[in-house]
Amino acid sequence: MKEKFSSHVVGLILISTIIRLFFSAFLEFGNDEVYYWTYALYPDWSHFDHPPMIGWMIQLFTGNLYFDGEWAIRLPSVILGAVNTWVLFLIGKRIKNELTGFFAAFLYTCSIYSFLLVGVFILPDTPMIFFMLLAFYTFLKVFMSESIGKSERQGMILAGVLTGLGMISKYNAVFVWVGAGLYILLFSRKWFKELSLYVSVIISLIILFPVIYWNDLNNWISFTFHGERVDIFESGLKLDYFFSELGGEILYNNPVYFILIICVFVALIRKKDLQLQGQSMRVILLMSLPIIGVFLLFSLFRRTLPHWNSPGYVILMPLVGAFLADKFRRNLKPILFPWPLKIASGLLVVILLLGALQIKMGVLGLDKQSNYYELGEDDVSLDMYGWTQIERQFAEYRLDAIAKGDMPKDAPIISYKWFPLANLDYYVARPLKMRTLAIGQLQDIHKYAWINRIRGGFSEGMDAWYITTSRNFKSPVDIYKPYFQEINIVDTIQIYRGGQIEKRAFVYELKDMKKIPIDVLKAL
Repeated sequence: MKEKFSSHVVGLILISTIIRLFFSAFLEFGNDEVYYWTYALYPDWSHFDHPPMIGWMIQLFTGNLYFDGEWAIRLPSVILGAVNTWVLFLIGKRIKNELTGFFAAFLYTCSIYSFLLVGVFILPDTPMIFFMLLAFYTFLKVFMSESIGKSERQGMILAGVLTGLGMISKYNAVFVWVGAGLYILLFSRKWFKELSLYVSVIISLIILFPVIYWNDLNNWISFTFHGERVDIFESGLKLDYFFSELGGEILYNNPVYFILIICVFVALIRKKDLQLQGQSMRVILLMSLPIIGVFLLFSLFRRTLPHWNSPGYVILMPLVGAFLADKFRRNLKPILFPWPLKIASGLLVVILLLGALQIKMGVLGLDKQSNYYELGEDDVSLDMYGWTQIERQFAEYRLDAIAKGDMPKDAPIISYKWFPLANLDYYVARPLKMRTLAIGQLQDIHKYAWINRIRGGFSEGMDAWYITTSRNFKSPVDIYKPYFQEINIVDTIQIYRGGQIEKRAFVYELKDMKKIPIDVLKAL
């Protein structure tokens, strides 16, 4: 009797979902996550850094922030991560068999990128990878057909809808159209005669139009910002950037998976037939390799981030699953958990446990700073720890200062950069019903330039709080002396982790604003 693997995939999804839900409630937000919370707090047609979908997703899953704990705001990642796993199973099943789908789903679960970055943390990649996978699956079904009929034309239009939704999640989703366009140009030119292709492209552009319109109103600031991040003409060759990017990709996507990808391409070079259905191999390669190659190219000249091209590695998973399905059989019976997947899952568990223990207890002792004002500077895990301690201790001092008449109740918290301002906004200002505002350059304060306007901005004579941590210490005297008559440090908050002081927060009172900051949006 032929073994059905769908039940194994369901079990895999249930186990991984429970684990990811636990981490979503267990860990405080990182800098990026808590910043994207502001997208849901103040929704718009687009934002300085990214399109709007991540904010809309948070609104949808939290009841417009009715539930606003970490677990609720991260719920889109947990739920969509489960759906993504099933979609990869379906893709593997379509291109070869259920065992291929099971291995693809398992590889997805073992990836740091898919399990943690888009399966627990709430980032623009969360909705992007969801819509990209659905669009890829739809394009795959269309291109695997030998003829173009009603079903294929409808599939082409649906793929345009899904790709458009991916593009308003994160611009990187445009690579789905790049892959589809390359396939049509190289192997299926008959689609150029089909109206449905052009309708599909137009639908994607219509879905993206609100983002384009918002950027037109704001001097194309989002595209300018990202264009500067990948401008390869600004500097010469930077091999250290390249190897840093490559190392990050290997870690993010699991070293075992990376080795398996190499094995697959060696097998293909040696003319090994993976016996995939139709034109699926061509579709997979053209959907995955362009995004991987482009960002590797950029990394030769500019600093890049490993998750930028990780969707390409996700799309390759069914191909690697097919390779494993052929490789690991014993007497024609498949080996359900071959040793590469055991090692890959073991690495994932080790990384998750070490990461959680480091964030909560500081077991690795990463910080080497002895400077009082720079404690914790070398330990990135502290970005996700200590904010609730800051809120509790600051709340006590603030109440005392208000009772003594030293500070008004409506004094906001201000900062010079979107992080840690977003952390202070969520963990300190939100529970205390305070405002947070930003004074700084647009490239530093990002969406807070717009939030300043929504929250009423600044006025002469106002007082404010300034909180900075030893992770990223910045004295307000250096940046805010032109704006306030008096700046005084009034409290130091010691943040304990594992029984030791691991980070400090410094609280300042900024008195009597004498100069109103320039509205940086007026320069757009």
